[in-house]
Amino acid sequence: MTRLFGTDGIRGVANEDPLTPDLAFRVGRQLVATLLGEHATDRVRLVIGRDTRLSGPLLESALVAGLLSAGAECYAVGVLPTPAIALLTKKLGAHGGIVLSASHNPFEDNGIKLFSSEGTKLPDAWEDEIEQGLQGEDRAPRARGAGIGRLVTHARAEADYVDFLCRAFPLDLGGLTVVLDCAHGATYRVAPRVFRRLGARVLTIGTRPDGRNINAGCGALHPERLQRVVRSKGASVGFAFDGDGDRLISVDHTGEIRDGDYALAIAGRHLAGRGRLKGNVIVTTVMANLGLDQALRAAGIRVVKTQVGDRYVSEEMQRLGANLGGEQSGHLLFLDHSPAGDGILSGLALLGVAAETGEPLATLAGGLSKFPQVLRNVVVKAKPPIESLAGLAERVTAFEREMDGAGRILIRYSGTEPLARVMVEGADAARVGAMADELAGLIRAQIGE
Repeated sequence: MTRLFGTDGIRGVANEDPLTPDLAFRVGRQLVATLLGEHATDRVRLVIGRDTRLSGPLLESALVAGLLSAGAECYAVGVLPTPAIALLTKKLGAHGGIVLSASHNPFEDNGIKLFSSEGTKLPDAWEDEIEQGLQGEDRAPRARGAGIGRLVTHARAEADYVDFLCRAFPLDLGGLTVVLDCAHGATYRVAPRVFRRLGARVLTIGTRPDGRNINAGCGALHPERLQRVVRSKGASVGFAFDGDGDRLISVDHTGEIRDGDYALAIAGRHLAGRGRLKGNVIVTTVMANLGLDQALRAAGIRVVKTQVGDRYVSEEMQRLGANLGGEQSGHLLFLDHSPAGDGILSGLALLGVAAETGEPLATLAGGLSKFPQVLRNVVVKAKPPIESLAGLAERVTAFEREMDGAGRILIRYSGTEPLARVMVEGADAARVGAMADELAGLIRAQIGE
C-alpha cells in the first residue's frame, strides 16, 4: 500500500481511491485507537471542521461515523478555516482536531488533516501508527450502548474564532478600505466579519461558494483579480486567502503582490527592532528568496531553513523556541498568537506593523529586494528519485557553475500533488527563465504526463 499521509495529511480526488468514505470511516476509528493510547484516556474528544467543497459533507459524515463507532465525543464546527479548528481543539481541551480540506487544490480534491491536542499537525509517528492500523487489523474499540460516541454541534465556534482574532490584534481600522479575496473557501464568512468589526470598509471577492468554485481563478494562488480591485477602488490593502484559510498573499495600495517572504521580512524586522523576536531567529524553507536571507541578516536576524511544508517550519520553530516563521507561499506562523498558520491573523499582524510604524505595506515592503525567481511545475505520472532522471544532475551542475554562487536551483516533488517543481533563482531574470524551462523540459520528457 502506498503511503497515504503526505506533507499535509491525506490528499486525493474525493470519492476515488484512496480518498473514499470507507477510508474516512477507517481513519476515524484508527485515530481514536491512537489517541486512546497516547493520552491514556477512556474517551477521546475531537473537533472536526471542513471547507466549502462539495465532497466535504460526504467525507465528514463517514469520518464522524467512524469516530462515534469507536466511542469518541465529536464536536462538529461546520465550515471554518483550518486554523480555527486548531485553535478550538486547544480551547475545548480536545485530544485532537480534524479538517476536511485540500487547501489550495481544485474542488474535486479533498483531504484529511489531523491536529494534536496542542493544535499542531499530528506527529509523523502518530500518522505512521494510524497508517499501520489501516493496513492491518482494526484495533479500535467497537462501542456499544451508552459507550457509543456523541456528536455535538458546536454552534459558538465561528463567534469564538472571530472573538479570538479581534482580541489578538485589537486594531482600529477606521479609515482603511480593505479588499478580501476569500477564494470561495472557508474564510468567506469570518474574514469579512473580523475586518468590519475592527472598523474597516470591506470589499469582498470570492464569498459565494457553491461547492465547486473554491480556489477557481481566485484566492492566494490567483491574486490578479485582487490586484485589479485594489487599484480600481483605491483600496488601502488587499488580502487573498486560500481555500482553507491558512495562507495569505497581500496586495499593497500600489497593486504590488507581497508574498510570504515580504511578510516575514516586514514582521521579522519589526519584531526584532522592538526586542520581541524570540531567539532573534526566523524559520523558513528552502524556497525562500535569497533576497529574504540578505534582508534579515542585514538586520542581524538569524535565518534557519527547513524542507518545504509548514509542519516542518512549525516543528523547527518549536525546537528553537522561535515565534515567527513561514513559507513564501503565504503559510505564516505567529506562535505567540496561534499554533497554526492563519491567513486572517497574518493579515492583521501586517496591519499591526503598519499601525505601529505609521507606514503603509508598500513602504514596509521596501526592506526586501528580491532576486528574480522562476518556478515551473511539471505534471508527472510517477515520482522516481530526482537524481535518477537522465541528464538532469549534469545540467543542474553546469547551471550552478555558470551562476558562480549568485543563484541557486531547487528541484523537488510536490508533497500534495502529482507535480515536479523546478525553482531557479539568480541575478538575470531572462537567463533564470531559460534555465528553468530547460530543466522542466528534461523532466517532462522522461516522466511528464
